[in-house]
Amino acid sequence: MPFDHAPSSANGGGPSAMGKAATPQPSSLPGSPHNELAPRLIAELHAIVGRDAVLTSREDRLAYEVDGTWVERAPLCVILPDTAQQVARVVKVAARESIPITPRGSSSGLSGGSLPALGGIALSMVRMCRILEIDRVDQVAVVEPGVITGELQREVERQGLFYPPDPSSLGVSAIGGNIAENSGGARCLKYGVTGDYVMALQVVLPDGEIIRTGGRMVKNVTGYNLRSLFVGSEGTLGVVTEATLRLLSKPRYTLTLSAHFSDVSAAGIATTQILATGILPTSIELMDQLTIGCVEEAFHYGLPLESAAMLLISVDGNHLATLREDLEAVAAICRAEGATTVRVAADDAEAGRLWRARRSIAPALARRRPNKLGEDISVPRSKIPAMIQAIREIALQYQLMIPVYGHAGDGNLHPNILCDRRDADEMGRVRAAAEAIFVQAISLGGTLSGEHGIGLLKKEFMESDLGARQIALMRTIKDAIDPQGIMNPGKIFPSGTSDW
Repeated sequence: MPFDHAPSSANGGGPSAMGKAATPQPSSLPGSPHNELAPRLIAELHAIVGRDAVLTSREDRLAYEVDGTWVERAPLCVILPDTAQQVARVVKVAARESIPITPRGSSSGLSGGSLPALGGIALSMVRMCRILEIDRVDQVAVVEPGVITGELQREVERQGLFYPPDPSSLGVSAIGGNIAENSGGARCLKYGVTGDYVMALQVVLPDGEIIRTGGRMVKNVTGYNLRSLFVGSEGTLGVVTEATLRLLSKPRYTLTLSAHFSDVSAAGIATTQILATGILPTSIELMDQLTIGCVEEAFHYGLPLESAAMLLISVDGNHLATLREDLEAVAAICRAEGATTVRVAADDAEAGRLWRARRSIAPALARRRPNKLGEDISVPRSKIPAMIQAIREIALQYQLMIPVYGHAGDGNLHPNILCDRRDADEMGRVRAAAEAIFVQAISLGGTLSGEHGIGLLKKEFMESDLGARQIALMRTIKDAIDPQGIMNPGKIFPSGTSDW
């Protein structure tokens, strides 16, 4: 036998904080977790990628059982391939032996998508980190999945080009993970999300075959748009080994202002009023008072602690006079909606300080309490004020600290529930609050996730959002592409039992 079977209650990192391990389902789990790979398989994997690229010791595997959540799931081994051909050969071994395989990027995800829910193989793509081509004429970049988003941005900007998607984790997140989650960021209000820039993909399918879908041409409507099927699939349909990404010309100017409000709902109303004028800012970012306080306590950027909310708004383009007119119109709207202070950043240094404060939110919140549940709901823009008010009421109802920040311009809010996992009573309230937030978002015409994905943490709420028929259709697609269910099992599909 290639592996030993563990009892069905085993789940890598041990029992979850909120319940037992998920019950296997046909479209998501290939079978019971396994606790050991046979020596002959280890030797075969050594032959494919080299001994140093197969990690089997407990110590070496520790770093691969965590991500940006608090959930832990341990792989049986970690493989670090260097080429698409190596990935294909590893996947063929996994398919032959029915071993679960979980693609993994920089492990900065916030839904548990890169955690090996059933053990098996963690396929880390960090060594496939080469920018293969930047073409100024076609305006494309060809990259491997381990390329860090921020590094790609800097490299293309040196050549006068622009890659807009900018998740807050861009300094550590990898392009492959961005594609798997269809990540967004502050600039997606104007420029869209990762999927809007994916022109072509090279993908290793669950049987080990390599395919290419899409191309570098501007228009392409030949057949089904399979590349869009893989974008946002969270590694459940295949392993992305190369991506061709659309680039733009870099805007010449960016201007930024901050507006402070005595009421967070007023900031939400100002956001909708700005967008109603026809002005399309690059970004409209929101921080509530609790978020501001956490950032100031940790990093001392000089943000006013008395503000109930702050909007951070940028515009960009090639005509400075027009941008100044737009920003002045935005400032007037903020004042009309009750902003107590509106300040245009005097220079790039001041704007940079404001954006560093925005990108410091996640580590700042992590310092306030031992744990946090970083949520990611999205609602229509017109419902932003109602959603913010609902979150405030939920925080009071469940006696929890829930700072709210996010991409207010596109309705993508990040309520973070601060907590201590050692407190069982508090964790019960955390789960109830999270469910209440999801219910409220859906009732307002919104959805469970704007950019973080479903992974392990939100899969049990999927049917309330999409309905049974859509879930069944998704399972049909999954079963057609991955009939053994070995590719990132345990993710997205409801199983009837919580994983946290």
